[in-house]
Amino acid sequence: MTIQQFLVYLSLCAICVLTKPTDKKDRVHHDPQLSDKVHDDAQNFEYDHDAFLGADDAKTFDQLTPEESKERLGKIVSKIDEDKDGFVTVEELRDWIKFAQKRWIYEDVERQWKGHDLNEDGLISWEEYKNATYGYILDDPDPDDGFNYKQMMMRDERRFKMADKDGDLIATKEEFTAFLHPEEYDYMKDIVVQETMEDIDKNRDGVIDLEEYIGDMYSHDGDADEPEWVKTEREQFVEFRDKNRDGKMDKEETKDWILPSDYDHAEAEARHLVYESDQNKDGKLTKEEIVDKYDLFVGSQATDFGEALVRHDEF
Repeated sequence: MTIQQFLVYLSLCAICVLTKPTDKKDRVHHDPQLSDKVHDDAQNFEYDHDAFLGADDAKTFDQLTPEESKERLGKIVSKIDEDKDGFVTVEELRDWIKFAQKRWIYEDVERQWKGHDLNEDGLISWEEYKNATYGYILDDPDPDDGFNYKQMMMRDERRFKMADKDGDLIATKEEFTAFLHPEEYDYMKDIVVQETMEDIDKNRDGVIDLEEYIGDMYSHDGDADEPEWVKTEREQFVEFRDKNRDGKMDKEETKDWILPSDYDHAEAEARHLVYESDQNKDGKLTKEEIVDKYDLFVGSQATDFGEALVRHDEF
């Protein structure tokens, strides 16, 4: 069994395990917080560093000299300036922040890419993915573990076709990313909703009623008394989820629940960084303006002196 096949097996096991009575399954897709630090520039710029670089890379910059930080920051600015016009706009900065915050997604794609691009042509066909993931299962049409692998494969094929914009059943890296992480792409959101409804809609009537909604999050498991959060979720369903008050959630109501229109933290942070760094107030940043305010964007031994001392860095 390959690692990809083993991961499929584990995911199916997880689906089949009943949720503990006190646990709550969360199907809502929220954008992650940019940082767990307090955003107070009067104290320090740690929040901005985490937002701009991602928390892991921010720690790396803390160990650099100011000169090294400025040099690396200049290289990053060149990447942010996508149209290469010499300016970084709020939109380009927002897109960079979102990329920095979700770098783990691209790292996950890279790991899986190596295991599925079997002929190493820089593309992954559906046949390649199917054979790498389900090959051994297809050889055994009646596996003794009881899982419906064929149904899962059909679901994967449907999602693969949705991600494959040109319909050639061959995925580029961007299309493969949309296949693995559909919640990150607007054109994939309908498939996220469809899969969620299929998971929860036990009676297959095409909608989610209150008991199906609660049953997806909570298993009584013989307990007579429901936890307080379950009672709250019942109230949430009636008051907020079921917008037309017909006792069930349709496709649009389910979409509003699992894919809410969150406050755009990346947009707000991009505007903040531009406002603080835009010396000539033209609404966009040059590389020089960004590097001049390098301590706002990235850390260094000079801007994180105390933390550097704790790590016994050299000065």
